[in-house]
Amino acid sequence: MENEYFASINEVSTRLGVPAHTLRYWEKQFPTAIRPTTGAGGRRYYRTETVERLTIIKELLYTRGMTIAGVKKLFRDGDFPKHITEIPTGQPVSVSVTPASVPNMPSTGEIKTAIGLLERARELLK
Repeated sequence: MENEYFASINEVSTRLGVPAHTLRYWEKQFPTAIRPTTGAGGRRYYRTETVERLTIIKELLYTRGMTIAGVKKLFRDGDFPKHITEIPTGQPVSVSVTPASVPNMPSTGEIKTAIGLLERARELLK
């Protein structure tokens, strides 16, 4: 799809691993960022930069746990591209379990990291 200028909603849906109805919903939620071109019969076609924005939106919502309102705020404040690199990526949490500890209990460092991420998200939503 990188060499194509436009991609159909089905191609984008397959590439991102989200249903087409989710893409249509995101169009309504982020009308300034996601504007597909419509072809014959009202079919949606996405430009490369729109697919990139959809990829970022999916990352923020699904991997980083942001809400629709939080992502909208990034767009509204004009901080969308800047915050993509600033928000730490979701990394698998390694859990150390000892016989004396509660099974699957995160370490103190992991808890502090999670609290830091939540505080950062709260600041973004203010």
